Amino acid sequence: MTARDALAAEVAPVKSGRTPAAEGMVERRGFGLVMTHVGLIIGLLFIFFPIWLAFVASTVTQPEIVSPPMPLLPGDQFFENYRKALVAGVNSPVAMMMLNSLIMALGISFGKIVISLLSAFAIVYFRFPGRRFFFWMIFLTLMLPVEVRIVPTYEVVAGFGMLNSYSGLIFPLIASATATFLFRQFFMTVPDELAEAARVDGAGPMRFFWDILLPMSRTNIAALFVILFIYGWNQYLWPLLITTDPSMNTIVMGIRQMFPSGDDIADWPVIMATSILAMIPPVIVVISMQKLFIRGLVDSEK
Repeated sequence: MTARDALAAEVAPVKSGRTPAAEGMVERRGFGLVMTHVGLIIGLLFIFFPIWLAFVASTVTQPEIVSPPMPLLPGDQFFENYRKALVAGVNSPVAMMMLNSLIMALGISFGKIVISLLSAFAIVYFRFPGRRFFFWMIFLTLMLPVEVRIVPTYEVVAGFGMLNSYSGLIFPLIASATATFLFRQFFMTVPDELAEAARVDGAGPMRFFWDILLPMSRTNIAALFVILFIYGWNQYLWPLLITTDPSMNTIVMGIRQMFPSGDDIADWPVIMATSILAMIPPVIVVISMQKLFIRGLVDSEK
């Protein structure tokens, strides 16, 4: 190699903007990126595989499930099994139980958000005696979950005649100290100049709340709605306690009641079809609210 060739070899990486060390770093970063994606895909497969097995089990016959090995590809009983689950079910139709769960989840979500918004608004923007005391009393209710206060709550609900009703399913669960705390912390970050400007423009407290605070809180509302909807959809103990009418069963109760007791034989295709149907509404809520949630985060960063 001549001196000119050696000089050209040294100058070439400089002209390209990358040194040999930098090229090595790029290669290592590319390999690490690939391995990261491989790890994510493997983790996704581990998570998705049980759901896939449940879906396959909902499309085959009972003998195909109980006779090993279990098939890994969907069968030809999809429409029959899902029709049987939605219309007949085991104790009550799955469509009715899903409607009950949907009403309960939406009622709890909207109720918690509305009450938490109003209570946080009152605590932050209104001056009244014992304001801080009442806030901490609300916050301390986090230490008293439903399981601890379930007996007195049941007595109150029964005294008002709300057993086997949507009001009995929803009203005892719509108070949320966590949501109140989150909205309070967010309202405290809102500049005082906004409230003063609204007051100068002649806007009352509720006009300020409706036109300014609510649009600014959409990120918190979207995130809390997703969390609270799933919380309400997955409720089991409280509906089990206050409902004795099969027509008021929720989907989580229905899945539990489908499992056999004693020498009874489980109808596994219908149970698996019910499980798949029970996952659909929460997945729809998460996917539909994700775009709004991310947009709210981007807007807040701007």
